[in-house]
Amino acid sequence: MASLIAQMGLPILCGIAWGIIKPSGLDAELTRRVLTTVVFNLLLPALVLSVLWRSDIGMESLKISLYGVGIVIFGMTLLWVVTKPFQIDKRRLGAALLGAAFPNVTYLGLPVLEQAFGPWVRSLVIQIDLFATMPMVLVMSAIIGRHYGSPTEHGGNSTFRLIATNPPLLSAVMAVLLNVFGVPLSAWLGAMLDKLAAAVIPLMLLSLGMGLNWSALCWRNATLSCLVLLCRLIIVPLVGMYLAQGLGFSGDKLTALVMEAGMPCMMIGVVFCDRYKLDTAFYSMIVVLSTILGMISVATWQGLLS
Repeated sequence: MASLIAQMGLPILCGIAWGIIKPSGLDAELTRRVLTTVVFNLLLPALVLSVLWRSDIGMESLKISLYGVGIVIFGMTLLWVVTKPFQIDKRRLGAALLGAAFPNVTYLGLPVLEQAFGPWVRSLVIQIDLFATMPMVLVMSAIIGRHYGSPTEHGGNSTFRLIATNPPLLSAVMAVLLNVFGVPLSAWLGAMLDKLAAAVIPLMLLSLGMGLNWSALCWRNATLSCLVLLCRLIIVPLVGMYLAQGLGFSGDKLTALVMEAGMPCMMIGVVFCDRYKLDTAFYSMIVVLSTILGMISVATWQGLLS
Protein backbone atom coordinates (compact mmCIF):
# COMPACT_ATOMS: atom_id res chain seq x y z
CA MET A 1 0.00 0.00 0.00
CA ALA A 2 2.83 2.37 0.84
CA SER A 3 4.40 1.75 -2.57
CA LEU A 4 1.10 2.48 -4.32
CA ILE A 5 0.59 5.74 -2.42
CA ALA A 6 4.18 6.79 -3.18
CA GLN A 7 3.83 6.09 -6.91
CA MET A 8 0.58 8.01 -7.12
CA GLY A 9 1.66 10.77 -4.77
CA LEU A 10 4.84 11.86 -6.54
CA PRO A 11 3.20 13.25 -9.73
CA ILE A 12 0.50 14.87 -7.57
CA LEU A 13 3.18 16.53 -5.43
CA CYS A 14 4.87 17.75 -8.61
CA GLY A 15 1.58 19.37 -9.61
CA ILE A 16 1.30 21.02 -6.19
CA ALA A 17 4.90 22.23 -6.47
CA TRP A 18 4.15 23.70 -9.89
CA GLY A 19 1.48 25.90 -8.29
CA ILE A 20 4.05 27.19 -5.79
CA ILE A 21 7.05 27.62 -8.08
CA LYS A 22 5.22 28.64 -11.31
CA PRO A 23 7.96 27.69 -13.81
CA SER A 24 8.39 30.31 -16.56
CA GLY A 25 5.62 32.28 -14.85
CA LEU A 26 2.97 29.75 -15.88
CA ASP A 27 0.04 29.72 -13.47
CA ALA A 28 -0.98 26.25 -12.22
CA GLU A 29 -4.67 26.75 -13.01
CA LEU A 30 -3.99 27.86 -16.58
CA THR A 31 -1.49 25.03 -17.12
CA ARG A 32 -3.94 22.52 -15.65
CA ARG A 33 -6.67 23.65 -18.05
CA VAL A 34 -4.33 23.19 -21.02
CA LEU A 35 -3.26 19.73 -19.85
CA THR A 36 -6.80 18.54 -19.11
CA THR A 37 -8.00 19.90 -22.45
CA VAL A 38 -5.32 17.91 -24.29
CA VAL A 39 -6.05 14.80 -22.24
CA PHE A 40 -9.84 15.05 -22.60
CA ASN A 41 -9.92 15.86 -26.31
CA LEU A 42 -6.98 13.81 -27.66
CA LEU A 43 -5.18 11.45 -25.30
CA LEU A 44 -8.16 9.98 -23.41
CA PRO A 45 -10.15 9.29 -26.63
CA ALA A 46 -7.04 7.51 -27.98
CA LEU A 47 -6.87 5.40 -24.81
CA VAL A 48 -10.59 4.62 -24.98
CA LEU A 49 -10.38 3.62 -28.65
CA SER A 50 -7.30 1.49 -28.03
CA VAL A 51 -8.75 -0.37 -25.04
CA LEU A 52 -12.39 -0.89 -26.06
CA TRP A 53 -11.55 -1.86 -29.64
CA ARG A 54 -9.51 -4.76 -28.26
CA SER A 55 -11.77 -5.63 -25.31
CA ASP A 56 -14.15 -8.54 -24.97
CA ILE A 57 -17.45 -6.66 -24.80
CA GLY A 58 -20.38 -8.75 -23.66
CA MET A 59 -22.53 -9.52 -20.62
CA GLU A 60 -19.75 -8.53 -18.23
CA SER A 61 -19.75 -5.03 -19.75
CA LEU A 62 -23.45 -4.74 -18.92
CA LYS A 63 -22.77 -5.83 -15.34
CA ILE A 64 -19.97 -3.26 -15.01
CA SER A 65 -22.31 -0.55 -16.28
CA LEU A 66 -25.04 -1.60 -13.83
CA TYR A 67 -22.49 -1.49 -11.04
CA GLY A 68 -21.41 2.05 -11.98
CA VAL A 69 -24.99 3.30 -12.14
CA GLY A 70 -25.81 1.56 -8.85
CA ILE A 71 -23.03 3.16 -6.79
CA VAL A 72 -23.84 6.63 -8.19
CA ILE A 73 -27.55 6.37 -7.36
CA PHE A 74 -26.83 4.92 -3.92
CA GLY A 75 -24.30 7.61 -3.00
CA MET A 76 -26.62 10.42 -4.04
CA THR A 77 -29.67 8.90 -2.33
CA LEU A 78 -27.77 8.16 0.87
CA LEU A 79 -26.53 11.71 1.32
CA TRP A 80 -29.96 13.16 0.45
CA VAL A 81 -31.55 10.98 3.15
CA VAL A 82 -29.01 11.67 5.92
CA THR A 83 -29.12 15.45 5.32
CA LYS A 84 -32.92 15.70 5.47
CA PRO A 85 -32.97 16.59 9.21
CA PHE A 86 -30.53 19.49 8.67
CA GLN A 87 -31.16 22.99 7.38
CA ILE A 88 -28.56 23.27 4.61
CA ASP A 89 -28.14 25.97 2.00
CA LYS A 90 -29.48 24.64 -1.31
CA ARG A 91 -26.37 25.55 -3.29
CA ARG A 92 -24.15 23.79 -0.76
CA LEU A 93 -26.38 20.73 -0.63
CA GLY A 94 -26.32 20.46 -4.42
CA ALA A 95 -22.52 20.51 -4.39
CA ALA A 96 -22.48 17.90 -1.61
CA LEU A 97 -24.77 15.59 -3.59
CA LEU A 98 -22.38 15.74 -6.56
CA GLY A 99 -19.46 14.93 -4.27
CA ALA A 100 -21.15 11.96 -2.63
CA ALA A 101 -22.47 10.51 -5.88
CA PHE A 102 -19.58 10.69 -8.31
CA PRO A 103 -16.11 9.18 -7.69
CA ASN A 104 -12.98 10.23 -9.54
CA VAL A 105 -13.25 7.13 -11.73
CA THR A 106 -10.75 8.00 -14.46
CA TYR A 107 -8.44 10.85 -13.48
CA LEU A 108 -7.44 9.13 -10.24
CA GLY A 109 -9.02 5.69 -10.54
CA LEU A 110 -7.25 4.74 -13.77
CA PRO A 111 -3.67 5.40 -12.58
CA VAL A 112 -4.30 3.94 -9.13
CA LEU A 113 -5.85 0.72 -10.41
CA GLU A 114 -3.34 0.26 -13.22
CA GLN A 115 -0.50 0.55 -10.73
CA ALA A 116 -2.25 -1.92 -8.44
CA PHE A 117 -3.41 -4.54 -10.96
CA GLY A 118 -1.77 -3.90 -14.33
CA PRO A 119 -2.96 -2.88 -17.82
CA TRP A 120 -5.93 -5.30 -17.89
CA VAL A 121 -7.85 -3.02 -15.53
CA ARG A 122 -8.00 -0.22 -18.12
CA SER A 123 -10.99 -1.80 -19.82
CA LEU A 124 -12.90 -2.08 -16.52
CA VAL A 125 -12.22 1.55 -15.57
CA ILE A 126 -13.16 2.91 -18.99
CA GLN A 127 -16.37 0.90 -19.12
CA ILE A 128 -17.46 2.15 -15.68
CA ASP A 129 -16.69 5.71 -16.68
CA LEU A 130 -18.08 5.87 -20.22
CA PHE A 131 -21.00 3.46 -19.90
CA ALA A 132 -22.15 4.54 -16.43
CA THR A 133 -20.70 7.49 -14.53
CA MET A 134 -20.11 9.91 -17.42
CA PRO A 135 -23.66 9.68 -18.86
CA MET A 136 -24.99 9.81 -15.29
CA VAL A 137 -22.99 12.91 -14.36
CA LEU A 138 -24.12 14.75 -17.49
CA VAL A 139 -27.76 13.98 -16.74
CA MET A 140 -27.78 14.17 -12.94
CA SER A 141 -25.63 17.30 -12.70
CA ALA A 142 -28.19 19.07 -14.89
CA ILE A 143 -31.06 17.85 -12.68
CA ILE A 144 -29.26 18.77 -9.44
CA GLY A 145 -28.13 22.11 -10.88
CA ARG A 146 -31.62 23.07 -11.99
CA HIS A 147 -33.10 22.15 -8.60
CA TYR A 148 -30.43 23.47 -6.23
CA GLY A 149 -28.63 26.10 -8.30
CA SER A 150 -29.30 28.88 -10.83
CA PRO A 151 -29.10 27.31 -14.30
CA THR A 152 -31.24 29.76 -16.29
CA GLU A 153 -28.34 31.35 -18.17
CA HIS A 154 -27.22 27.96 -19.45
CA GLY A 155 -30.58 26.70 -20.58
CA GLY A 156 -29.53 26.57 -24.22
CA ASN A 157 -26.90 23.87 -23.65
CA SER A 158 -28.93 20.67 -23.53
CA THR A 159 -27.75 17.43 -21.96
CA PHE A 160 -27.94 15.77 -25.38
CA ARG A 161 -25.57 18.38 -26.80
CA LEU A 162 -23.10 17.80 -23.96
CA ILE A 163 -23.14 14.07 -24.65
CA ALA A 164 -22.91 14.50 -28.43
CA THR A 165 -19.83 16.75 -28.12
CA ASN A 166 -17.97 14.56 -25.60
CA PRO A 167 -14.81 13.18 -27.32
CA PRO A 168 -14.17 10.19 -24.98
CA LEU A 169 -17.82 9.15 -25.16
CA LEU A 170 -17.88 9.43 -28.96
CA SER A 171 -14.63 7.48 -29.07
CA ALA A 172 -16.24 4.77 -26.92
CA VAL A 173 -19.22 4.48 -29.26
CA MET A 174 -16.88 4.19 -32.25
CA ALA A 175 -14.71 1.58 -30.48
CA VAL A 176 -17.72 -0.54 -29.53
CA LEU A 177 -19.06 -0.48 -33.11
CA LEU A 178 -15.65 -1.45 -34.51
CA ASN A 179 -15.37 -4.19 -31.91
CA VAL A 180 -18.85 -5.60 -32.46
CA PHE A 181 -18.52 -5.65 -36.27
CA GLY A 182 -15.11 -7.32 -36.05
CA VAL A 183 -13.07 -4.60 -37.75
CA PRO A 184 -9.38 -5.46 -37.15
CA LEU A 185 -7.07 -2.95 -35.48
CA SER A 186 -4.00 -2.51 -37.67
CA ALA A 187 -0.56 -2.75 -36.07
CA TRP A 188 0.51 0.81 -36.95
CA LEU A 189 -2.72 2.36 -35.68
CA GLY A 190 -2.62 0.30 -32.49
CA ALA A 191 0.98 1.36 -31.84
CA MET A 192 0.11 5.03 -32.38
CA LEU A 193 -2.91 4.83 -30.06
CA ASP A 194 -0.79 3.14 -27.39
CA LYS A 195 1.83 5.92 -27.56
CA LEU A 196 -0.85 8.58 -27.11
CA ALA A 197 -2.52 6.60 -24.34
CA ALA A 198 0.76 6.24 -22.41
CA ALA A 199 0.70 9.96 -21.58
CA VAL A 200 -2.78 9.89 -20.01
CA ILE A 201 -1.92 8.65 -16.51
CA PRO A 202 1.06 10.92 -15.65
CA LEU A 203 -0.71 13.99 -17.03
CA MET A 204 -3.89 13.13 -15.11
CA LEU A 205 -2.00 12.90 -11.84
CA LEU A 206 0.01 16.04 -12.54
CA SER A 207 -3.14 18.05 -13.34
CA LEU A 208 -4.82 16.62 -10.24
CA GLY A 209 -2.06 18.13 -8.07
CA MET A 210 -2.32 21.46 -9.90
CA GLY A 211 -6.07 21.56 -9.36
CA LEU A 212 -6.16 21.07 -5.59
CA ASN A 213 -7.64 24.26 -4.11
CA TRP A 214 -5.99 24.59 -0.69
CA SER A 215 -7.53 28.00 -0.01
CA ALA A 216 -10.94 26.33 0.19
CA LEU A 217 -9.97 24.36 3.31
CA CYS A 218 -11.83 25.71 6.36
CA TRP A 219 -13.79 24.52 9.39
CA ARG A 220 -17.05 25.96 8.10
CA ASN A 221 -19.63 23.27 7.36
CA ALA A 222 -17.49 20.56 8.96
CA THR A 223 -20.55 18.38 9.60
CA LEU A 224 -21.65 18.30 5.96
CA SER A 225 -18.05 17.67 4.85
CA CYS A 226 -17.77 14.70 7.21
CA LEU A 227 -21.05 13.27 5.92
CA VAL A 228 -19.87 13.51 2.31
CA LEU A 229 -16.50 11.92 3.13
CA LEU A 230 -18.14 9.14 5.13
CA CYS A 231 -20.48 8.33 2.25
CA ARG A 232 -17.88 8.64 -0.50
CA LEU A 233 -14.93 6.82 1.09
CA ILE A 234 -16.53 4.23 3.40
CA ILE A 235 -20.24 3.51 2.99
CA VAL A 236 -20.49 3.59 -0.82
CA PRO A 237 -17.54 1.18 -1.37
CA LEU A 238 -18.89 -1.06 1.40
CA VAL A 239 -22.25 -1.31 -0.34
CA GLY A 240 -20.38 -1.56 -3.66
CA MET A 241 -18.64 -4.69 -2.39
CA TYR A 242 -21.97 -6.46 -1.86
CA LEU A 243 -23.32 -5.15 -5.17
CA ALA A 244 -20.26 -6.46 -7.03
CA GLN A 245 -20.61 -9.85 -5.33
CA GLY A 246 -24.28 -9.92 -6.26
CA LEU A 247 -23.36 -9.30 -9.89
CA GLY A 248 -20.98 -12.26 -9.83
CA PHE A 249 -17.59 -10.53 -9.56
CA SER A 250 -14.77 -11.97 -7.49
CA GLY A 251 -11.00 -11.79 -7.02
CA ASP A 252 -9.11 -8.83 -8.45
CA LYS A 253 -12.12 -7.59 -10.43
CA LEU A 254 -14.17 -7.38 -7.23
CA THR A 255 -11.35 -5.52 -5.47
CA ALA A 256 -10.93 -3.11 -8.41
CA LEU A 257 -14.67 -2.35 -8.51
CA VAL A 258 -14.80 -1.65 -4.77
CA MET A 259 -11.73 0.61 -5.04
CA GLU A 260 -13.44 2.52 -7.86
CA ALA A 261 -16.57 2.93 -5.73
CA GLY A 262 -14.42 4.43 -2.95
CA MET A 263 -12.45 6.89 -5.07
CA PRO A 264 -12.39 10.57 -3.95
CA CYS A 265 -14.86 13.12 -5.33
CA MET A 266 -14.50 13.80 -9.05
CA MET A 267 -12.60 16.99 -9.82
CA ILE A 268 -14.71 17.85 -12.87
CA GLY A 269 -17.59 18.49 -10.48
CA VAL A 270 -16.09 21.97 -9.97
CA VAL A 271 -17.07 22.72 -13.58
CA PHE A 272 -20.68 21.74 -12.93
CA CYS A 273 -20.75 23.74 -9.69
CA ASP A 274 -19.59 26.82 -11.59
CA ARG A 275 -22.03 26.14 -14.39
CA TYR A 276 -25.11 25.87 -12.17
CA LYS A 277 -24.05 28.35 -9.45
CA LEU A 278 -23.67 25.72 -6.75
CA ASP A 279 -21.23 26.21 -3.85
CA THR A 280 -17.94 25.82 -5.72
CA ALA A 281 -15.78 26.68 -2.67
CA PHE A 282 -17.41 23.93 -0.62
CA TYR A 283 -17.02 21.43 -3.45
CA SER A 284 -13.34 22.34 -3.85
CA MET A 285 -12.85 21.74 -0.14
CA ILE A 286 -14.34 18.22 -0.21
CA VAL A 287 -12.28 17.38 -3.31
CA VAL A 288 -9.09 18.28 -1.42
CA LEU A 289 -10.11 16.42 1.73
CA SER A 290 -11.39 13.33 -0.10
CA THR A 291 -8.24 13.18 -2.24
CA ILE A 292 -5.94 13.35 0.79
CA LEU A 293 -7.93 10.80 2.80
CA GLY A 294 -8.85 8.75 -0.24
CA MET A 295 -5.25 7.83 -1.03
CA ILE A 296 -5.25 6.03 2.33
CA SER A 297 -8.79 4.63 2.28
CA VAL A 298 -8.52 3.21 -1.25
CA ALA A 299 -5.25 1.48 -0.40
CA THR A 300 -6.90 0.16 2.77
CA TRP A 301 -9.79 -1.28 0.76
CA GLN A 302 -7.28 -3.02 -1.48
CA GLY A 303 -5.46 -4.46 1.53
CA LEU A 304 -8.68 -5.69 3.17
CA LEU A 305 -10.07 -7.33 0.03
CA SER A 306 -6.78 -8.85 -1.04
